[in-house]
Amino acid sequence: MTTTDERASETRRAGGREWAGLAVLALPVLLLALDLNVLHLAAPMLAADLGADSTQLLWVLDIYGFMIAGFLVTMGTLGDRIGRRKLLLIGAAAFGAASVVAAYAPTTEALIAARALLGVAGATLMPSTLGLIGNLFTDPKQRSLAIGVWMMAFIGGSAVGPIVGGVMLEHFWWGSVFLLGVPVMALLLVSGPLLLPEYRNETAGRLDLVSAVLALATLLPVIYGIKELAKDGLTAVPLSALAVGLAFGALFARRQRRLDDPLVDLGLFRYRAFTAALTALLLCLVAMSGMLMLFVQFLQMVEDVSPLETGLWMLPGVAASIAVAVAAPMAARRFRPAAVIGVGLAVAAGGLLLFTQVDASGGLAVLVAGTVLMFLGTTPLTVLGTDLVVGSAPKERASSAASLSETAAELGAALSIAVVGSIVTAVYSGQMADAALGEAVPGEARDNLAAALTAAERLPADQAAGLLEAGRAAFTEALNAGALAAVAILAAALAITLAGLR
Repeated sequence: MTTTDERASETRRAGGREWAGLAVLALPVLLLALDLNVLHLAAPMLAADLGADSTQLLWVLDIYGFMIAGFLVTMGTLGDRIGRRKLLLIGAAAFGAASVVAAYAPTTEALIAARALLGVAGATLMPSTLGLIGNLFTDPKQRSLAIGVWMMAFIGGSAVGPIVGGVMLEHFWWGSVFLLGVPVMALLLVSGPLLLPEYRNETAGRLDLVSAVLALATLLPVIYGIKELAKDGLTAVPLSALAVGLAFGALFARRQRRLDDPLVDLGLFRYRAFTAALTALLLCLVAMSGMLMLFVQFLQMVEDVSPLETGLWMLPGVAASIAVAVAAPMAARRFRPAAVIGVGLAVAAGGLLLFTQVDASGGLAVLVAGTVLMFLGTTPLTVLGTDLVVGSAPKERASSAASLSETAAELGAALSIAVVGSIVTAVYSGQMADAALGEAVPGEARDNLAAALTAAERLPADQAAGLLEAGRAAFTEALNAGALAAVAILAAALAITLAGLR
């Protein structure tokens, strides 16, 4: 039986030391978000310098996310066993070292290997930071606010990535973008032992290596298959990868039910708030990630905006998101979290409906307004939903629950690219098939706008103008259709929120 004094100690108010510790925990999150986005800007430069072909370049870009997704579940559970702070510091040291290796990689193969190590190290950081937030902030109201600040760091990193990357690449070589992580991780290694508490589950057994291998064998093929479906459609390779991943997933789930101390406690899904919040977060990422991708592509390929300017046009939405990340936990003290999340999702859906009104001849203002509303509306779910996932799990399973939250985010982003990407490809191809372009236009220009822009450079002026006009109009139609699909996905997230978070 828990006494009143014990309950009070478990929900003590955080002081200055804890808030300083939160600032330390925000550092790796900011860096991870920045690192996810900045390399896309450096891709042309490093491809030219290292002589990477298209397949190798894809592996350079994708292997980082693959390894993070594959190791999140294992690292979250490992942190509960060996100590969350210890795992965080080990991961920080590994991330800093791998960043240096990546920056000075002499070959494409070496860069791919360094990116893989960065992904494994990155997988230690996210669940450890979220788990430690639960240790630092035991008061539910303060924990919600702390997770809001943690989310602000991730959002801010995603936004400044293109801006910082653009500035770095204007003055330095492509490897400089990796060196950004070295001073950040050095600061974490120095301040972490001073400001962060250690937590481990003293009753946990040994890490089940078979379960760790099965988790990797489940997530890697599934993420790979989903991404390949977006590029190649219903072909044998991605479908086979999905089948293999799902088969290993069934074996993984079966083994977890038999273990006394499983890698993933499937009993967490018996908590209605946990399951509803996790599912809603997944759907939110499915809707949002694909639309952000289309936002960037529309600005660069239709509005002819530079990557640096594209990052700047994202700042209004990011500023709105940061403000809501702080305000949402405060609003949840007065109103039910489900109501705050529900209103937010309705606002986000309104922003996506603005996307359906974008016109190829001048859609920048409408698109930016829609993006601001989308950021505004989805932030309450990402902040309060993450808090519900971590807070509804037992204390000794906090890092494990956090890893499931991050895994859902990775799956949501991959699914979004597949779902929204498939819709965009279908609509674009259909529109271009009906356009009178002439036989000189290559077939790939009818499949995607990037190929059309490249093909236009080799055509006579009148044919190039016709191709560009048709391609940009077709892409705009595809953007409108993708936005409608995203609205439907957010509606499903809203229904789950209202039903499961009563």
